Amino acid sequence: CGAEPADLDSLRRFAGRHGLSEIGAEAHRRVLHLRAPPQALERAFGVTLGKYQFSDGRGPFVGCDRAPALPPEAIAVLGLDRRPVARVRSRRPRAAPSVTYTPIQLGALYSFPAGTDGSGETVAIIELGGGFTTGDLAQYFRSLGIARAPTVTAVGVVGGANQPGGDADGEVMLDIEVIGALAPGANIVVYFAPNTDQGFYEAISQAAHDAARKPSVISISWGGPEDSWTAAARDAMQTALEDAAALGVTVTVAAGDSGSGDGESDGQPHVDFPASSPYALACGGTRLTASGASIASEVVWNETSANEGATGGGVSTVFPLPAWQQGIAVPKAPNGVAGRGVPDVAGNADPLTGYQVLVDGVSEVIGGTSAVAPLWAALIARCNQKLGRPLGDVHAALYQIGTRAFRDITQGNNGAYQAATGWDPCTGLGTPNGEALLAALAALKA
Repeated sequence: CGAEPADLDSLRRFAGRHGLSEIGAEAHRRVLHLRAPPQALERAFGVTLGKYQFSDGRGPFVGCDRAPALPPEAIAVLGLDRRPVARVRSRRPRAAPSVTYTPIQLGALYSFPAGTDGSGETVAIIELGGGFTTGDLAQYFRSLGIARAPTVTAVGVVGGANQPGGDADGEVMLDIEVIGALAPGANIVVYFAPNTDQGFYEAISQAAHDAARKPSVISISWGGPEDSWTAAARDAMQTALEDAAALGVTVTVAAGDSGSGDGESDGQPHVDFPASSPYALACGGTRLTASGASIASEVVWNETSANEGATGGGVSTVFPLPAWQQGIAVPKAPNGVAGRGVPDVAGNADPLTGYQVLVDGVSEVIGGTSAVAPLWAALIARCNQKLGRPLGDVHAALYQIGTRAFRDITQGNNGAYQAATGWDPCTGLGTPNGEALLAALAALKA
């Protein structure tokens, strides 16, 4: 991790030539903080700053008329463009749910390892809006019979803050309540940042490099279609995710809630980013029906016909096929290249079989792959606790273990892709058998 000193010196000379003032540097995070009047920024990076509005009415936002021209030592310049880059990956049901679950019930159905509760671990959550109240959390955990509620801390990043009362509260509360219910012994730290490329990058980077709190897992339930990102912003995000892997931090990311098209209107398959990063544990969705204490059926989540969403999944057109996905029949990407397959794993996500949560004092049911990322984050934290070490970038281990530690989902589709035996672009390797997964991970390191 970290910037090369020569690159940092070169960028400082670039800043001096263009009248940009340095206000801080964090070489270990590859960040140089600069400030200047708008005209100087426009000249330095060859852009025109203006106010822009999305076709759906969101805005106006300050943005650039073109991609900034970068000196060769720079990966990206963030902060010039303030347009939102991500959406939440949670869904409230439109119709009455057929069945709902508490996170604890799902943990039991997925055989989360006995004798573990995440003690000694810290789980980070990235939020780009919304907030929580301690009163709501205390009431929720008390209703589940959790005697000692988990410790939840809010951290503001580049102007972000815990601000309950907005539309994103459902996402924030879902993330905290799923992790807190399934890993009540863990410390939970919520990093709040603005919904911009700079905010998203800084939240992940600061969480990964947080030497005081030292999270071993980061949960992300926000994203956007892979090709909706600028290449530079995507590259910057990739460095933050790569740093997390190098520092032994597992990053779980929701794979999207709009099927194989990821909400795009061109009729082509698209994957969601940052789930499509090879450093992200991409989490897809299922529809789960239980019979008593066991799973009666579990299929790919696809309620598109009822306008209740479907799991994301597909093949990246940006990131090449990783070594750990060789030999599992990942189809070619829409552009014909051999790309990274999404998702890696799955869990219950259908809002019609959703999660019981408490949001702003109101009991609700919420689904979406947004619920699966924190579910997997809690499972990883519990495995870390038992193993006595962080799993970090867990992809190679999971694909080596294969479906023997998973419930293989073989029925359903997400639009362009069909479920099949083994890995598929709907539910990845499948949903977890936590006890079997922990045993297999322990055996790999024995």
